[in-house]
Amino acid sequence: MDRRMWPFLAFAVVVAAMVPMPALGRFVVEKSSVRVLAPEHIRGHHDAAIGNFGVPDYGGTLTGVVIYPDAKATGCAEFPKKFKSKSGRPVILLLDRGECYFALKSWNAQEAGAAAVLIADSVDEQLLTMDTPEASPATEYIDKINIPSALVNRAFGESLKRMAEKAEAEGEVVVKLDWRESMPHPDERVEYELWTNSNDECGPRCDEQAAFVKSFRGHAQILERGGYARFTPHYITWYCPEAFKLTRQCQSQCINHGRYCAPDPEQDFGAGYEGKDVVVENLRQLCVHRVANDTGRPWAWWDYAMDYKLRCSMKEKKYSKTCAEDVVTSLGLPLEKVLECMGDPEADAENAVLSKEQVDQIGRGSRGDVTILPTLVINDVQYRGKLERTAVLKAVCAGFKEGTEPHVCLSDDIETNECLHRNGGCWQDKATNVTACRDTYRGRVCECPVVNGVQYEGDGYTHCKAVGPGRCALNHGGCWSETRGERTFSACSDNALTGCRCPAGFQGDGHTCVDLDECKEKLACTCADCRCNNTWGSYECGCSKGNQIYIRGEDVCIASSMSRFGWLVGILVVSCAAGLGVAGYVFYKYRLRSYMDSEIMAIMSQYMPLDSQNNEHQPLRQHASEA
Repeated sequence: MDRRMWPFLAFAVVVAAMVPMPALGRFVVEKSSVRVLAPEHIRGHHDAAIGNFGVPDYGGTLTGVVIYPDAKATGCAEFPKKFKSKSGRPVILLLDRGECYFALKSWNAQEAGAAAVLIADSVDEQLLTMDTPEASPATEYIDKINIPSALVNRAFGESLKRMAEKAEAEGEVVVKLDWRESMPHPDERVEYELWTNSNDECGPRCDEQAAFVKSFRGHAQILERGGYARFTPHYITWYCPEAFKLTRQCQSQCINHGRYCAPDPEQDFGAGYEGKDVVVENLRQLCVHRVANDTGRPWAWWDYAMDYKLRCSMKEKKYSKTCAEDVVTSLGLPLEKVLECMGDPEADAENAVLSKEQVDQIGRGSRGDVTILPTLVINDVQYRGKLERTAVLKAVCAGFKEGTEPHVCLSDDIETNECLHRNGGCWQDKATNVTACRDTYRGRVCECPVVNGVQYEGDGYTHCKAVGPGRCALNHGGCWSETRGERTFSACSDNALTGCRCPAGFQGDGHTCVDLDECKEKLACTCADCRCNNTWGSYECGCSKGNQIYIRGEDVCIASSMSRFGWLVGILVVSCAAGLGVAGYVFYKYRLRSYMDSEIMAIMSQYMPLDSQNNEHQPLRQHASEA
């Protein structure tokens, strides 16, 4: 047990000793049966006190061979070898009491191959419950113990030792450990209760409770939804004797004028939270269960208990009334009824809810007093063993009559469908139907999701936002966006992995953006002759005088250097020049062609007679022939 729990128990013992009890309290040792099967002459049934660590096999049996080590019989040191029986049956290691913690003996036995441990008492006394030692780094093995253990009385232990030592000559000592009757099953419904605490600053004990609520919630809710089980949470309180009511200790640790008290979480009356803060939250959680039960949803307590530890922890300085009421509201429970149930913690009067808790703490029937936290009681029998999901589920299922076990006892394939009711009290973006609620066999979990490769970040309860590349494709990353006509602006930028920033032309926080009037704010068109016209997301600039031109890059208006008549003359001059150029080109091309034709004719005349020349000499040749 953590050292911070010592003042807790010391306060409890002192105050409880001064509190009048309605009935005589007592501590009940939960027992199982040890049946000796061989040798024949020692056969019989014996009691064994179930250890409050490891995993008792509730509802089951284990038949094995008893082995008593030749050396290191106390089990306080590691064994050099694995134990094995000749027949191949499981080994039930018998060890002596003394010299070290009970849990350490079981751990060393488990490491040496034992399936169970029997520890023989060293004195003649009534059986007692072997409990876990004070939690410390040196006792981290406690959570790793997965075998059952039990304490047997001195006489029976000595008998087993003698028989085990003669095993070579007379045969193995075979015993059967039977837990089938350790958990009563009076009817077809199991009733169980958990004595717990809303304080999360009491070290490993508080961490164990929180881990159990988180892991067992899914099983508990299915059992209760199907009508198979009835669960009730409980919280331990004490009250201050009359002589101490005005002390600083009682005033800081008690409500209702000293009637209901809890120890200071930090054991420092001048800093941090006070014991009365714990009492008020314990009261609230009791009322959450009552109101949830009245509204037909008793299983909602499991959601509240886990969500409160996650959202309103002392370590993060969020253990407050405001945070608690936010959790109540998120689960859809009527807050006004919870407040009505709680009453006034400052009143000088009894509180009916807490007074009943003080009465219920006293042992009744087969159940003993509740003296330590956490304590689990199933069918009015205190559960022994570590507070772990599968171990507790097996113990609860052992409380059903054979053949009446619900499906949850036969399979771990469980879905709670809690996300179907108010989205499990988790965050949800209704525009995109993205939700932080994820259904598991342990119950719903509020975790910001990953959608199409885009991660959402947040607490999963009140907010989640998309981060990283691609976030703007999912509802603009949760940022502002608006469309008018064919234009759309968004405060989400793919260049930024987080956050929202209004785009150019708008102003706001990124979740709300409004058009920025650049003209009114004198952010554009600021020159003397400039004319400004604001548009949605932008602006337009011009010049107030017709003979000026606006240059946007310089935000200036400049005068034109030529009149309209000058521009017309200039255009005419250019046109004439162009016409003269074209005419010159045509004339030049024609003269060049004529010149080239004459030159060609001259060259050809030098090499062949022309038709005109032939015609001129032809008559002379005709006259000569005739003479």
